[in-house]
Amino acid sequence: MAIHEHEAGMGEGGCSRRNFMQLIGVGVGMVGATLMAPPLRRPLLAHSPEQVLAADDMVMIKLTVNGSSRTATVEPRWSLLYVLREIFGLTGSKIGCDRGECGACTVLLDGVPHYSCLTLAVEAQDRAITTVEGLLDGEQLGPVQTAFALEDGFQCGYCTPGQIMAVEGLLRRNPSPSAAEIRQGCSGNLCRCGAYKNIFAAADKAARLKKT
Repeated sequence: MAIHEHEAGMGEGGCSRRNFMQLIGVGVGMVGATLMAPPLRRPLLAHSPEQVLAADDMVMIKLTVNGSSRTATVEPRWSLLYVLREIFGLTGSKIGCDRGECGACTVLLDGVPHYSCLTLAVEAQDRAITTVEGLLDGEQLGPVQTAFALEDGFQCGYCTPGQIMAVEGLLRRNPSPSAAEIRQGCSGNLCRCGAYKNIFAAADKAARLKKT
């Protein structure tokens, strides 16, 4: 019996090497399971505050869109793109990537191109917002819109409103851009059809039309 206990590695506390290694294995397994488990989340109650939108979470804002003052009651998290399209019905600005990569939603804020999908509606207060609809003169196309039509600066046309607004912003800042400056000014807008050659030609023609 003494030999058996010695071979089994019995210590003074009565724990053998075999038992010790088994305990270590169980402990490591529990740690690994804890690390791999998803974080615990507090369950939502049926009528918890997280599920109920308080009335004071809605705010009244006033926006100046295409020269007209407009008001809307919005959630602070709503994007300018959402408010323009869904609240004001100005659907010229398109939903593309919805994360500031494609430029289909481009509008002008104080004459400067911005991605409206990344701009909160509440941030656009006290600023002049111009959408592609705001470039019309009644029923007549504006110079940039006319240039895009004359130069076939589009194929499917989905990105075209954003392209037009990018060019409009460029020409307001630089009425006589070089070819390199046109490419730079349009670099924030993607055309999945690859109509860049005609888009750049349209920007050049728009610069000339604006001077007539």
